[in-house]
Amino acid sequence: MPKADTPPGFKPLKGTALFTPFKLGPLNLEHRIVQAPLTRMRSTKESDGVVVPNDLNVEYYGQRASKGGLQLTEATDIFQYAGGYPGAPGCFSDSQIAGWKRVTDAVHAKGGYIFCQLWHTGRASPPSFRAGQPTVSASDIPMSGKWIDGVSCADHPPKSLTQEEIHDITKKWGVAAKNAIEAGFDGIEIHGANGYLLDQFLHDNVNKRTDEYGGSIENRCRFPLEVIKECSKAIGGDRVGIRLTPYNYFQDTKDSNPNEHWEYLCEKIAALPQDERPVYVHMVEPRFDEVLSEQAKLDALAAYTSKQGVEAEATIKPKINNLNIFRDVLRKGSVRFIVAGGFNRDNAVPKLDAGDADLIIFGRWFLANPDLPKRLAEGLPLNAYDRDTFYGADPPKKGYVDYPFFEQSA
Repeated sequence: MPKADTPPGFKPLKGTALFTPFKLGPLNLEHRIVQAPLTRMRSTKESDGVVVPNDLNVEYYGQRASKGGLQLTEATDIFQYAGGYPGAPGCFSDSQIAGWKRVTDAVHAKGGYIFCQLWHTGRASPPSFRAGQPTVSASDIPMSGKWIDGVSCADHPPKSLTQEEIHDITKKWGVAAKNAIEAGFDGIEIHGANGYLLDQFLHDNVNKRTDEYGGSIENRCRFPLEVIKECSKAIGGDRVGIRLTPYNYFQDTKDSNPNEHWEYLCEKIAALPQDERPVYVHMVEPRFDEVLSEQAKLDALAAYTSKQGVEAEATIKPKINNLNIFRDVLRKGSVRFIVAGGFNRDNAVPKLDAGDADLIIFGRWFLANPDLPKRLAEGLPLNAYDRDTFYGADPPKKGYVDYPFFEQSA
């Protein structure tokens, strides 16, 4: 029988697949709820290009930790000037490693696990965040619109990375992974999604290179695969994950054939030697978009992924836009599959029951409910989230560490 304080219509999920144990590499998870990597821009600027985790970050992640639960940090710079968002931390300086150690200690004190998401933003960052150095990308194609500093992207087209620079960034990703382990993290997630640097190499509307890192899908996958190998060699593949967004539109990415191209990438990931193979791939549902409504996003995807020509349509049935394409490929290499994109108390369990995911990412609901696993398990009401405080607020604690636990709101 549900508890007396369980509101009508809120089914307790404690006995469902969402609350069954799961083995993720060396981690023994007690439930399938994962905190999303959410950029919150609340860390402290120490010097130019060096942003350090602070007391608020310790409190924020510590609040959301749960016994046997997994958290992913906000995207974190792999070296100075790799990022482009104020208040977004890094994992390359001694002070940053020390700051993150306080965060991981707070999570581990509650029996939780935490991975650090590592990124390079590429052309998504303006020169003003790179000490005046040009922004970089796969090619010299700028994004539309303006950067966060108000400067027009078209006025400063990105510099196409040289092969030597690509190799250097790959090595720095491995160093950042080692730093994360030194800081007490249980592993790292490579950010290969959402229009940032690795995603800029994957999408064929951005990557116009003619060398071994561009052109064919085999070449466009080379950089992300090298980063996976480098990080796996640095800390072990069972402590490495990667986030990918084949159906992404964010920051002007729009691939001509996401199903086949990311299926190829997943085949290469699944076929990596065991010591270089990541423990999981984290993908975002095609329905999710930063700007478009769910239906508008699905309509837009259908419009450009089904254009194969009349003759082709008569003989070839186009693949539908569905993450199961990639899930099925990754299974062959025993790579775990984590999904994100608009999940809530109603649609998460069916996803697991169907075998279409191993773990479910919650973002906005985790942001607003520090005790989200408890609330879902017991069928308790959820705090509403405040969009105006997602990316910073005044004071910084607002919409960050002041959302009440259920006991406090009862």
